[in-house]
Amino acid sequence: MEYIIETFELTKQFNHTLAIENVNLKVKQGELFCLVGPNGAGKTTLLKVLSTLILPTLGKAKVNGYDIIKNPTQVKKCIGLVSSEERSFYWRLTGRQNLEFYSSLYDLPSKDAKQRINEILSLLKLEEQSENKFQNYSAGVKQKINIARALLHNPPILLIDELTKSLDPITAENLRKFIKEKLVKELKKTVILATHNLKEAEIIADYIAVIDLGKIIVQGTVNELKEQTQTTDLEEAYSRMITCSPR
Repeated sequence: MEYIIETFELTKQFNHTLAIENVNLKVKQGELFCLVGPNGAGKTTLLKVLSTLILPTLGKAKVNGYDIIKNPTQVKKCIGLVSSEERSFYWRLTGRQNLEFYSSLYDLPSKDAKQRINEILSLLKLEEQSENKFQNYSAGVKQKINIARALLHNPPILLIDELTKSLDPITAENLRKFIKEKLVKELKKTVILATHNLKEAEIIADYIAVIDLGKIIVQGTVNELKEQTQTTDLEEAYSRMITCSPR
């Protein structure tokens, strides 16, 4: 299977607002795919539709070969969702206790869950901090715990929303390196990363899709986007794309 995620005219409307409109994407297996756009462009909505948290109004999508409407249970097993939302964690529990709770929701046997949690904490270098309460974590550690939760059931696909939001530059760089080097290159995960940070996308993306007002404006590799806008600077190319987008 060349494409692990495919969308076909995918549309989501809230009342009279089109959050995403006629989105057509193809994501290759093992690819680090960046969805880039300003706040309110539709990035989060698209990730929620792909993860079956909300249903599309029109169109369809396949994730790992499964239809998101007909086979939501199978889709959920294939996906780990990482958002910048911290309220989904229990702040008075430790990082490990949070992961133990969520592992029970994935129906992992306690023995297997303990081993899996230890593996993930080691992978993220969180062993020492795992016994601290979530409320005492830095923003960077909270995001790592978020990633750890998404990896509990060992999904082939990660959907990551604003990975480095509110993080300092060093922590952000370390997380980008972890995603690209460890998750994608070493563990062969497929990652869709939604971000408004163009430089972040330029650093790590294999492929970029620019979204604005719910529509995909353009997509391609970094070099292809530069060629399409006849510029050598991706920020300038992005600015031109957004400016030319009907608003």
